[in-house]
Amino acid sequence: MRGFESIEALEDALRAQHYLVDEGLATVLFLALRLGKPLLVEGEPGVGKTELAKALAAAAGAPLHRLQCYEGIDVHHALYDWDYPRQLLHLRAGGSGQLYAEEFLLRRPLLEALDGSGGVLLIDELDRADDEFEAFLLEFLSDFQVTIPEIGVVSAERPPAVIITSNRTRDLHEALKRRCLYHWIDHPDLERETQILRVRLPELPESLVRQVCGFVHELRWLDLYRLPGVGETLDWAQSLAALGREEIDTVATDRTLGALLKSRDDIERLRADGLEERVARVRDAPG
Repeated sequence: MRGFESIEALEDALRAQHYLVDEGLATVLFLALRLGKPLLVEGEPGVGKTELAKALAAAAGAPLHRLQCYEGIDVHHALYDWDYPRQLLHLRAGGSGQLYAEEFLLRRPLLEALDGSGGVLLIDELDRADDEFEAFLLEFLSDFQVTIPEIGVVSAERPPAVIITSNRTRDLHEALKRRCLYHWIDHPDLERETQILRVRLPELPESLVRQVCGFVHELRWLDLYRLPGVGETLDWAQSLAALGREEIDTVATDRTLGALLKSRDDIERLRADGLEERVARVRDAPG
């Protein structure tokens, strides 16, 4: 994977991919790349953890290998499996030779990451996986090699950059944390979120960008079941723009709350809390 000569060069490369980082995240990401260590990023859903890996791969011109974790994931889903239907067809067609050869190997994300391209390996939402899989992953990250009994040892000549994300639905093991550098990604402040919308949605009117970000930041002070992330802010801004709005208003806000909030209780609470007054306060705020 392409290296970055400085933290500033990394920041500029990510900005070119419409991903803005603060100094803390830029520094720890630069060090993870320079030291060859995995980077564990935690934070609330929607703060840009997954997008960080996507932007890094695009900025470096490297392939992205994404492993989406879930409850019950095992080695066959993460590493490799055999294409049994193709093997059966091969036998029925009278084929000969080794059935457990590379031509019948189904490469999953972890094995793909060992292809020597030095890409980016994204292990997404590791907290959803169980303890056994986390233990296997720790071993994999130690030497970036695996043994396939029918083929032999597969190792990476150029290990990938590794980004691990977690929403903290459970605590990860200390052994894994010690293997990684760490960063907590919080919701951006008002100024940074406004910058993000300007970069990602440059076609939107400035008044709409400012008011959308102001409204979302007011919501993050409420005791909601799920606070809106940057992804929801972008979705809501695009929804209002698609309705032809250049500023927020009560009617359009009420009709598009499903782009911003993903819980019926949160939507009903916001309506009961005085939606019209909240919209008016944000619209009248000084620019």
